Amino acid sequence: MADDTTTPSSDAPPYPPFLQQFKALWADLPGLVSDRVELLSLELQRSARSVAEIVAWLVALAVLGVTVWLALWAAIVVFLVSSAGVALPLTLLLAVAVNVGVMVLVVQRVRRLLPRVALTATRRHLTAPDSRDLMPPPLSPDPPPVTAP
Repeated sequence: MADDTTTPSSDAPPYPPFLQQFKALWADLPGLVSDRVELLSLELQRSARSVAEIVAWLVALAVLGVTVWLALWAAIVVFLVSSAGVALPLTLLLAVAVNVGVMVLVVQRVRRLLPRVALTATRRHLTAPDSRDLMPPPLSPDPPPVTAP
């Protein structure tokens, strides 16, 4: 009676099963990576084309928005001059003052939002612990209100 566990058979694998699986995975790895890189490349190309189209549509939208804004202010000026009897220079000054006021509000809002673009929490999280001492302190997203004395 022959014991199969003591004598190796001719069809037995030369390596343990997990090592064979590892070698097979290692052999398939370039193909797997290549497929994923190709997919990423195709998606990035499609994304770039979409972003370019979005920018073009936003430019068209901005031109149309400016046209509507100018027409609105022209209508307000014409109404104030013809119906209310306000002098033309005063009406134009009023239109400029309102627009400058809105611009100041927009600039203030943008300045409050700018620190959020720096991604300070992500940079702090991804930075090595020994180099955190070199990073500047994070900017607060909203500065504290200034009170008059």
